[in-house]
Amino acid sequence: MAGEQKKGLTDLEKRIVKALFAKGRRNQDIHAWINSGRQTAVNFGRVSNVKSDANQKPATDDEVAYFMLHRQAYDSQTGLNRYDDERLIRAREAMILAVQVFNSAGLKFKTEVFTMLANVAWTYLMHEYYMRKTTVQIVNEQGQSMALSEMIARQDCPLKDGVKKNLNALKILRDRVEHHLLGKADLKWLGMFQACCLNFDRTICEIFGDRLTLANDLSFALQFARMNLDQVTQINKYELPEHIAAVDALITEGMTSEQINDTDFQFQVVYTLTAAPKSKAHIQFVNPDSAEGKEIHNVLSKKVAADELYPYKPSKVVKLVAAKTKKGFTSHNHLQAIRKYKIRPKNGSAQPENTDKAYCIYHAAHKDYTYSDAWMEKLVEAVKDAQEFAAIRAVKVK
Repeated sequence: MAGEQKKGLTDLEKRIVKALFAKGRRNQDIHAWINSGRQTAVNFGRVSNVKSDANQKPATDDEVAYFMLHRQAYDSQTGLNRYDDERLIRAREAMILAVQVFNSAGLKFKTEVFTMLANVAWTYLMHEYYMRKTTVQIVNEQGQSMALSEMIARQDCPLKDGVKKNLNALKILRDRVEHHLLGKADLKWLGMFQACCLNFDRTICEIFGDRLTLANDLSFALQFARMNLDQVTQINKYELPEHIAAVDALITEGMTSEQINDTDFQFQVVYTLTAAPKSKAHIQFVNPDSAEGKEIHNVLSKKVAADELYPYKPSKVVKLVAAKTKKGFTSHNHLQAIRKYKIRPKNGSAQPENTDKAYCIYHAAHKDYTYSDAWMEKLVEAVKDAQEFAAIRAVKVK
């Protein structure tokens, strides 16, 4: 993992090869040691050329000893070397520990420990990114290394906006819940913790290669053990203690509904229970954006009165959006937005019920559409954004 290697032998490797030949080591053994952990393998010819080069100086005994120690320090699974890749090794181990702590049924001290270890994991990962991929100095003149919050605030940070917001939320949690009693509030932020882990796994693989995935170290990559569904239900059903609710509000302060629902910010799944004995109950995780997830969402939507979830007729949507944005939002603009975001089929469609159920539903009884709070909020955000509103008004309605 440590940096790019050129195709030929380095000066040190040549001296090592010469010294090993002088010690009577065999060609094939030297060839194997030289290529151990190497990104670009060298052939037998290059090793033999060193042997026959009378002008090549050998390495010292200390250099040979360290070289052999270094070559034996590679992990065959990840390709990481404990001398060259210490930050990445620590980053992976910190995240694995964070998950193990959260998974442990016997431990109650979860949120504070998870947020602390996750912060450590991400800090090491981002330090390694800036050290290897950029010219940015991560240690200042006072010897202090750059904090995670500083790195994700930089313009050159490679992380997506949802990932950054997730990490900022974890920092708020870490700072605010320190030494406070949380009761069962750990479960309140479970989706946020899981998103943090999934983001970490994806990021470390994208930057440093798929071999570094944590899926090989965790039986199901980054799952959070067996969840008590009754607990999850209750924690979302009842009001949280005032100090916990205040932290929760601080985490999402200033965020739009789209940002809050971004799976990079907090992981959200649909749970379905497969018929099985209580001792062997299964939980099936379904991506909400997949075809199966959308189908389940549609089914669930039918179980709730449509008037409760989709209370707005088109004229009401137009009136509310115009009032909230103080902009000239018209019925024509509304139709343009419907086309742009493809939330429902055109009038006269053979399948009028094929709508985006997050925003709109079709009423077969009176053959019209009504819209949700989420749709109105989406429009308000879009209209406030001059560029996005211009894009809506540019849509041609046929």
